[in-house]
Amino acid sequence: MSVMTASSQPRVLVTGAAGRVGSRFAEFAAGRYRLRLSDRPQADMSALHAYGEVVSADLTDPDAMTALCSDVDTVVHLAGEPRPDAGWDTLLPSNVIGAYNVFEAAAGAGCRRLVFASSVHAVVGYPEDKQIRVTDPVNPATLYGVTKCFGEALGRYYGEQRGISVIALRIGAYQTRESALTIRGERIDHVYISPRDLNQLLVRAIEFDGDGFLMVNATSENSIQHLDLTEARTVLGYAPVDGFVDGRLHAE
Repeated sequence: MSVMTASSQPRVLVTGAAGRVGSRFAEFAAGRYRLRLSDRPQADMSALHAYGEVVSADLTDPDAMTALCSDVDTVVHLAGEPRPDAGWDTLLPSNVIGAYNVFEAAAGAGCRRLVFASSVHAVVGYPEDKQIRVTDPVNPATLYGVTKCFGEALGRYYGEQRGISVIALRIGAYQTRESALTIRGERIDHVYISPRDLNQLLVRAIEFDGDGFLMVNATSENSIQHLDLTEARTVLGYAPVDGFVDGRLHAE
């Protein structure tokens, strides 16, 4: 993947930019795009100023989302309540109302694409020994997973009915090498994805030359793959370099 020149760099809005995924992607992509980095007003975004324009905004404020999406080519929507055990009162503002506000603002502003961070939790109700295709029905086991299913449905609606290209990434267990090696009591080797691999996939989603709606699974090159990567590989050209191989982690 070649780096674009300054004159050709699209403006990319990243919501949830102060979070685990967003902050690492901002650092990775700062030289490639003109970044607009946003998170909730109470988030610490001081480290993000080195990577682009920084704007505080609340997902539940439609006017703020409209302003964020102005003059933007692609929205990478990473923001939302991230805890799988969160209750409905916590999930509703960010993961349902906020997701709608972002999709609606992006479509209304004429953005070319929205990349939505979905989650393996949309299908975590399936047995671990089943390989899940993107064509399999959703199967959440938590209300958090239900909100990710809602976001995927929003993506299909906006991608097929509202004229904005939408790519939903069903992200597995996102962990740095250090954190992956310290996890105890929770199996992640079949759904692991490294920051390096997700950064690559986000870039490929941003720069994909297509329209409509696309769903892809997002994990690293694990020898046991709970999420099938066919669409990520064949449509987006994704080539993961990290992963769990025979139970051993290979990653930076």
